[in-house]
Amino acid sequence: MTRMTSLSPASAADELRQRLRALGLILLAFFCFACLDTTAKYLSAELSSAQIVWMRFFTHLLFAIALLRPWRAWPRHLPRKRPLQIARGLLLLATTTLNFIAVRYLQLAETSSIFFLAPFIVTALAGPLLGEWAGPRRWAAILIGFVGALFIIRPVPGAFQPAMLISLAATASYAFYVLLTRLLAGRETAESMIILPAAIASLAMLPPGLAMWEEVPGAFAWLLLLSTGIFGGIGHWFLIKAHELAPAPVLAPFVYTQLIWMAGLGFIVFGDVPHETTALGAAIIVASGLYLLYRERRAGREVKLDAGV
Repeated sequence: MTRMTSLSPASAADELRQRLRALGLILLAFFCFACLDTTAKYLSAELSSAQIVWMRFFTHLLFAIALLRPWRAWPRHLPRKRPLQIARGLLLLATTTLNFIAVRYLQLAETSSIFFLAPFIVTALAGPLLGEWAGPRRWAAILIGFVGALFIIRPVPGAFQPAMLISLAATASYAFYVLLTRLLAGRETAESMIILPAAIASLAMLPPGLAMWEEVPGAFAWLLLLSTGIFGGIGHWFLIKAHELAPAPVLAPFVYTQLIWMAGLGFIVFGDVPHETTALGAAIIVASGLYLLYRERRAGREVKLDAGV
């Protein structure tokens, strides 16, 4: 039973609506991240990883400034907890850099499969760090989603590659980024949390990005390069807003939906034909997510029934 059972019917209904909205936002976030990874992998055939990472954050910064216009309400864009905001920005930079290096050598499905260790890390640490403990049903949903991911990935003995360690480091960095996002959500404005990391990463990656700059081959490649910041910026905005509305363990299992987007984009862009077990794995992942949605809705109904509403 979620903590909604301790709330009044009206409060529980409001929290249920917030959680359902958060789940919609997190699904959109992972779609944006799948588009970002696909674009980065496509560009990595022609451009350096440092160049792609720098442009991803620089265009993210320009896009956020143009959209949010911080000069109109400057205090909303200033961080209150600067050390944590800086740490969060560095974790995002590490996640992106390591992931872009990994996708250069691994298939999207391989990097995604390693990335799916993130829900275990987030859910396990959300209790001691955030006080958001996951119950057995939520842990079961995470495990079932992981089984679905294994059906899609089909790991085989002898398939280890050194680049997988880079992807593993990206996964750990992302998990701590999510935990810090949840910790700061509600305490910091979404505006400061979307602009500051992009500014930090843009400055940090400026020297290697320019030093390793390669000629961009044509207008289409330029368009894709510029789109990385838009996909990243919008995706992280959705991520921040989702964590303002729901606890980390509620959202963590839905990272598995990114593999479905990845499989589809891998087929469309790179011609990677999904294996016959992909449909089964996708169905398991979707079923796991639908079960969590069902639990959230049922918890809200039980509160109303207990109150005689």
